[in-house]
Amino acid sequence: MIKAVIFDLDGTLIDTEKYYRINWPKAFEHFGYRMSDEQALLLRSLGRPFVQKFLKEISGDENFDYEKVKSYRSKLMEKSLKENGLQLKKGAEEILKFLNEKKIVTAVATASPKDRAERYLSQTGILKFFDKIISASMVEKGKPSPDIYEFAVKELKLEAEECLAVEDSPNGIKSAFAAGCKVAMIPDQDTADEETKKMLFAYKTSLDELKELF
Repeated sequence: MIKAVIFDLDGTLIDTEKYYRINWPKAFEHFGYRMSDEQALLLRSLGRPFVQKFLKEISGDENFDYEKVKSYRSKLMEKSLKENGLQLKKGAEEILKFLNEKKIVTAVATASPKDRAERYLSQTGILKFFDKIISASMVEKGKPSPDIYEFAVKELKLEAEECLAVEDSPNGIKSAFAAGCKVAMIPDQDTADEETKKMLFAYKTSLDELKELF
């Protein structure tokens, strides 16, 4: 029985992942480095300390300044969102209303800082639906480590098998699966490979289709 649904944020609830995919390579290029589209995709939901290590490796620079590059990428992201607006993913509000009506607990588990997550959720009008907002900054290691989902489950005072994690990326899926949660994938920038499929409890094309699981 599913008692709680824990949602990833970027690329799952809000349509921001495509801008990260564009702006990470732009930020790299600004500082004289190169990042391929494939490498940009690997960054999805990647949490501390994995993202810093990965970026340093692909930069090839022993003195790589992660904070400086990240800060510039953040400016590019804000510009993208200002120009294009912040949009919900298809079915987001519908599934959240459905879960609230069913008295099913809802939470967010995101690689984003908590203040930014709450700002995005507020701007899109869905913050009111959530019982807990969990950020990777609250744990030692972000996704794909299981830390964030283990922490979320503890905060919700439930067992992992009672929780459904909703993710769009392999890093998030690995994190939730390793924590013992049921995992549903809603693909965003790509589809599931064979390794990822083995971890899934459900595979849906949009958030509103999750209603079929209840």
